[in-house]
Amino acid sequence: MTTMTFLGHSCVRLDRDGRSLVIDPGSFSAPDALDGATGVLITHEHADHVDPGALQSALASVPGLQVWGPAAVVDLLTAAGVDAARLHALAPGDTADVVGFSVTALGGQHAVIHPDIPRAHNLAYLVDGTLLHPGDSFTPAPAEATVEVLLLPAAAPWLKLSEAVDYGRSVGARTVVPIHTGIYNDNGIGLVDRVLGGLVGEGYRRLASGETLDVSGG
Repeated sequence: MTTMTFLGHSCVRLDRDGRSLVIDPGSFSAPDALDGATGVLITHEHADHVDPGALQSALASVPGLQVWGPAAVVDLLTAAGVDAARLHALAPGDTADVVGFSVTALGGQHAVIHPDIPRAHNLAYLVDGTLLHPGDSFTPAPAEATVEVLLLPAAAPWLKLSEAVDYGRSVGARTVVPIHTGIYNDNGIGLVDRVLGGLVGEGYRRLASGETLDVSGG
């Protein structure tokens, strides 16, 4: 059994058999998001999804720790002084064994914020065929996948709640956990929960930072 712990904004940790995969530990994540990590997966290079300084510190203290992400993330971290040998670039369609978790990279582009703003590269990740983290996108799951847990972006400059509802419904996951809400105060989060919870359905479940959810598979 895999457990998932929400660590703020878009960051989660997956734990199984003594291995811990942390996804998107950025500047809005819990300060201890990288504690105990054996692998790190990054969706894209925006600061709320990757904190080069925090990663550099974690890599220095854990010799076996390695990082996977798009080529742009690898370039960003290399420029920040991270040892390139501990960085692994992924592209859409790639499948990788990431510290014992089967990861398929999907999508390829960040959602449009505004036509005047260049789009970043963004990878969505399907983990063990059952958990989907889309990063900053509404990347669909592969047709053959049965997604049990969807991490649903619920607040962003590029996002309308109606689009989040439609995406959540289209994926059809048993459990839908809202992410990317670090830009909201309690009033905004309450509003999002009322709208998404009412329209996405009974599988909608907000997790507090540090709260854990059992995930099937693995």
